[in-house]
Amino acid sequence: MDARWPRRALLGAAAGAVVGTAAWALTRRTGPEADGFADTIPSVPVGDERVETRRSAARGRDVTFYTAVPEGHGDGRGLPVCLVLHGASATAADFPGFGLGRFLTDAVQWGAAPFALAGATGDRLSWQPSGSDDPQRMVHEEIPEWCAQRGFDTTRLGAWGWSMGGYGSLLLAEAYPGFLRAVAAFSPAVRSGDPVFGGVDRLHGTPVGLWCGTDDGFVDDVRSLAGKLPEPARIASFQPGGHTRRYWNSVTREAFSFLAAQLHPEV
Repeated sequence: MDARWPRRALLGAAAGAVVGTAAWALTRRTGPEADGFADTIPSVPVGDERVETRRSAARGRDVTFYTAVPEGHGDGRGLPVCLVLHGASATAADFPGFGLGRFLTDAVQWGAAPFALAGATGDRLSWQPSGSDDPQRMVHEEIPEWCAQRGFDTTRLGAWGWSMGGYGSLLLAEAYPGFLRAVAAFSPAVRSGDPVFGGVDRLHGTPVGLWCGTDDGFVDDVRSLAGKLPEPARIASFQPGGHTRRYWNSVTREAFSFLAAQLHPEV
């Protein structure tokens, strides 16, 4: 479905439940994470993919923590990390069902240098503090620590997110200049005058890739954001598509190749 999703609606969207089967099958849901995209997931092996529960002091609760390593790269020790920030209608428990581990293997098979994915559930707070609940601090402080415990290389970090998570990835880079080597944002839920626009100059020195479908309700604002970046976006892609996982899946290989190049500048 290519329905337009204004940011207010996204932030109020209900997160779908996940069936706890070995296949991590998604339950039927509405919104941009709706089912019907299985045919867009690459038919390649999944590497070391894990879903765990971690205690987040920043959020004051237990959270689902997801990691994936491309097939053929063992447990991922020594690999750089792309932090994954989900959209409003998803959680980290959904990531296996979204095929993120397969997309990672697919990108490497197509020539991208390997890296790991890591993300945790931030709920529907736009990846900003809400009282004592601070998902942005969890991403900045705790997820890198959890990744280091796994042996990943947390001196090389990027971020990728879609919709609310695209907004959150850009906001994270602005809040901590130099923390990320690159940001890839799919259909970021930005609006002119919001905090991302307000802090856009702080993206100086951070390579940014932007992707948004031309049938997406955010496309005009994403185009505007691209024009206000302190340096031209490394990629600014506006192709047919809506605010849907089907569209996001169609550009994931390109985004992962972009991120890999920034995480492995020596290649």
